[in-house]
Amino acid sequence: MEREYEARTENRKKSAIRQAEFPSRMYLTDLKKDQLPKDAQQKLPLLERLDFISSGQNIVLAGNPGTGKTHIAVGFGLKACIQGYKVLFTTVHRLLTQLRESHSQRTLRTLEAKFEKWDLVICDEFGYVSFDREGSELLFNHLSLRTGRKSTIITTNLGFERWEEIFGDPVLTAALVDRLTHKAYLVNMNGESYRLKETKQMNAK
Repeated sequence: MEREYEARTENRKKSAIRQAEFPSRMYLTDLKKDQLPKDAQQKLPLLERLDFISSGQNIVLAGNPGTGKTHIAVGFGLKACIQGYKVLFTTVHRLLTQLRESHSQRTLRTLEAKFEKWDLVICDEFGYVSFDREGSELLFNHLSLRTGRKSTIITTNLGFERWEEIFGDPVLTAALVDRLTHKAYLVNMNGESYRLKETKQMNAK
């Protein structure tokens, strides 16, 4: 019975990781923590406990490309799956495509109901693609569903002062920033790119 219980527990973890649709298995233990930006190094020990999920708080990882934002976000997601949480990984572009399709097919409410149930949603690459008015409103309404109840992790290469470039509407931008950052953990991820460091090391050899 004990072996059966352990097998079922392990299968549930594997199933949760598959359903999350992570781009790759990037665990927190694989992070080179001494090379992370200082703010991330300081806040990681607290955030690794995953208390932010049970309290419905968000995390915004903001900084230039290649500094470990996606790795940290996926690492939190994998650890959450192992601890029994339901997690979804998506890029903002992919999420917006799903929203547009659901809107045109009149199945938006079904997608919203499913989106609200995830314990943790990771929205990667926020700021790589700008939106039109309809896209901005769809994304705003969708992310607002989770405010104060469920956790969302945002990774972005843009500071909040530049989010208006994405949404094109200062009022909508201010409202979204206000909701996403309320009682959220803001992590400054500006630093030298991991990929650039690896390239320099390779060339040095």
